[in-house]
Amino acid sequence: MGAYRGGPTTFALVGLASKPIHVYSRPWFKCEWISSNGSSTRALAYKMLPDWGYGRVYTVVVVNCTFPVNPNHDNSGGKLSINAYYGENPRKMEKFTALEEAPGAYNESKYRPPYQYEYLYCGSSLYGDLSAARLREWMAYHAWFFGEKSHFVFHDAGGVSDEARAVLDPWVRAGRVTMQDIRAQAEFDGYYYNQFLVVNDCLHRYRYAANWTFYFDVDEYIYLPHGNSLESVLRDFSDYTQFTIEQNPMSSALCLNDPTQDYSRQWGFEKLLFRDSRTGLRRDRKYAIQAKNAFSTGVHMSENVTGKTLHDTETKIRYYHYHNSITVQGELCRELVPMSAKNNVTWYNKLPYVYDDNMKKLASTIKQFELETIGNVQEQQLPQPQPQPQPAHVNSINTPRTTHT
Repeated sequence: MGAYRGGPTTFALVGLASKPIHVYSRPWFKCEWISSNGSSTRALAYKMLPDWGYGRVYTVVVVNCTFPVNPNHDNSGGKLSINAYYGENPRKMEKFTALEEAPGAYNESKYRPPYQYEYLYCGSSLYGDLSAARLREWMAYHAWFFGEKSHFVFHDAGGVSDEARAVLDPWVRAGRVTMQDIRAQAEFDGYYYNQFLVVNDCLHRYRYAANWTFYFDVDEYIYLPHGNSLESVLRDFSDYTQFTIEQNPMSSALCLNDPTQDYSRQWGFEKLLFRDSRTGLRRDRKYAIQAKNAFSTGVHMSENVTGKTLHDTETKIRYYHYHNSITVQGELCRELVPMSAKNNVTWYNKLPYVYDDNMKKLASTIKQFELETIGNVQEQQLPQPQPQPQPAHVNSINTPRTTHT
């Protein structure tokens, strides 16, 4: 998939390999730097399997090559050659050139701050029938949330339709978004559209591009409770290499039965206002990382880092998760609940929900930001089925509300 210099003395290779070989054999790697003048330097390699065994026919492999000194210290150029051994027999192996540096191409200042961005977003594989409207809202919100010194990297695994590309193109032209075409990954049977491959390639491709790199999905919205600022939160977390983020799980169907609202003109996070209020559950978390201190990474966190990991973050930063909303092409409000649900617990599909309008309060700010940043955006002409009356299985009962942020 890619090979990258990870600093003055280290390099990283990210790719796919046969899962059976890595399960039933003992493959290993050797690194060699061959200078333009013909001299060479060798180093042992450290192999990582960051998909935690989730691979299928193929598994993700990250190989770290660390030399005792910069092998291109005189900037004369050269190439990184890799020996990949199938097992303990050193005679059965493949040899290939992973990376080449032209004379004068090495720039040591690239690996020291200040970096180009404060924040970088590494998105997992985009696949399926994604809603262009939801992508538009997500992009506008996070471009505002992370500010001007941020950049977003998306990976198109076949989910970026012409309509979706149209809503992202203004951000591409503004220099805020990079789109990586990874549709060829479909030929290789790896886990979940090879998302572990994608996040690791993004980690190493942009390792020194930003102070913090964030990993989460396009149906998830990062939120700062209690008036926190992102700058102050990350300043408090600066002694940690990574921190994980707890989720607020939201219903992707429930809306208030409010006749004064035209839901067809509202954004998703503006009208989906009911949060699963169960406590004491272990939910999936997402995370951010100081990429310069990571050697490989995962979807929910990295186990191969230098430095500490922080999990106790819910009072400083959270994310709202609108599960299953990203592929809904029509109206999101498919189940209506009475206005009394603002103050009561609503039971839907045997789960309790409480009213949470924190994201709604930001909607007008985000819309104005989008207008001022990229101008008018053509609304997606999507069918808007009218919400149905409240079904019998949605109940708003007189139970005291759960206190929430």
